[in-house]
Amino acid sequence: MSEPIMDVAAGVPFTALPPAVPVSGPVPLVVTWHMLDAPCTDVSFAAALPLREVPAWRVHLGMPMCGRRMRAAGMQAIVDLAREDAVRSYVEPFVRQASEEFPAVLAELRARFPVDDGPVGLVGGSLGGGVVLEVLRRGRVPVSAAALVNPAIRARSLVAVLEGIFGWSYPWTEEAGVVADRLDYVAAADAVAVGRPAVLVVSGEEDHAPFRVDAVALVGALRERTVAELVTVPGLAHALAEYPGVEPAPQSASAQVVDDTITRWLLSCLRG
Repeated sequence: MSEPIMDVAAGVPFTALPPAVPVSGPVPLVVTWHMLDAPCTDVSFAAALPLREVPAWRVHLGMPMCGRRMRAAGMQAIVDLAREDAVRSYVEPFVRQASEEFPAVLAELRARFPVDDGPVGLVGGSLGGGVVLEVLRRGRVPVSAAALVNPAIRARSLVAVLEGIFGWSYPWTEEAGVVADRLDYVAAADAVAVGRPAVLVVSGEEDHAPFRVDAVALVGALRERTVAELVTVPGLAHALAEYPGVEPAPQSASAQVVDDTITRWLLSCLRG
């Protein structure tokens, strides 16, 4: 089996996995964004969801301030941003930067790896799922299939989850409300579905309650516009790996179920 390739494209660190099954000629490209919960780096997300049976290059991108872009304070720097302003310092900047980086990253990946020039597949976990939804909403990159794992679908729901974790009440302002409304991908379902990407939402049975509610709402909205499916994984909480999830770890039983589920989706939808 070929070794993962760890490098940088357009300033973004990545871990690339070549096809693990026999292929001939250019193959599809699948790009992922990891969680900020475990696994919280490109290399650890690649270990949690290697998607080995998908005949494609799978390139796991590093989120801003994570992994090889992590600040000296480590993950605490990200926690500090969430405490500073959960919407304007945390959710919005991460989603905006990662989605804005993507077109240039994609161009470099296409130039470097033997992938076809057709629509790509996207996978995202938690806030990385929000990035996938933002990429779909912006519509700058053709996408044939997307898979979201315990995704952050509505900024307001993510803030509610953070309030429960940290035990504080977010001081909503008019500006924060405007930003949160824009980062509501159920409300933006029309834009998300442009191009008719096939969208899978994988929801952990034990994920945060607001996220589970949003998963049902998003799939319901998208089904009126494109192919969309919701799969609930029994026993799965929010994370896909043990904390802290920075380094690669053996794939957990729950992550294996998620991997198998996404693999089936990509095999059926990736080439459109």
